[in-house]
Amino acid sequence: MGRALRMVGLALGLIGLFLQFCITVPASMEAGRSLFGSILFYFSFFTILTNIGAVLVYVSLLSPSGYAWLPAFASPRMRAGVAVAIAVVFLVYITVLAPLQKLEGASALCNILLHYGAPVIFVLWWLLAGRDGSSRWSDIALWLVYPLAYLAYALVQVPFTGVVLYPFLDMAANGVAGVALSALTITAVFLVISVLAILADRHISRSSKA
Repeated sequence: MGRALRMVGLALGLIGLFLQFCITVPASMEAGRSLFGSILFYFSFFTILTNIGAVLVYVSLLSPSGYAWLPAFASPRMRAGVAVAIAVVFLVYITVLAPLQKLEGASALCNILLHYGAPVIFVLWWLLAGRDGSSRWSDIALWLVYPLAYLAYALVQVPFTGVVLYPFLDMAANGVAGVALSALTITAVFLVISVLAILADRHISRSSKA
């Protein structure tokens, strides 16, 4: 089951990322950005980066001999961190972003793959085969580095590019207090999911040994 989920998750992630690249880059160039700027724009979204992380975790475990192609992404700590981050991608999308979008065609397909399919499959795979009971409370601090670094990037790049990557980070529309509240709320969600991940990791591992 674990291997099957891993292969399905890898396929969904690769297809979604590739299709989104094929949609985003040409549309961005039509909007006036250079090829380099359009590629940078594509890689500027938390959803894209997190799905890439999930794909790299899968790829790191592809070797039939058990050798990890990408040791950093094969580690239990990284697998758990990606599970937390991609769960947040799913939750933030369905609660905040989905009501604001009306997508059709290939864009709708990418949305389903990257915001629904890939996150659900990765979390399910992690719960069934990706975790090993080694998660520690101190891991939460490490997992938080990624979303906080992304938040800093998303805010700092606005004066230079004029691009607000997510509507809840729009200071012109929401004000500093509104953006701060959104950031704190998402950080709190990230912390809650992190705690649940550690509890699930430990509980499932104990149950499987009992």
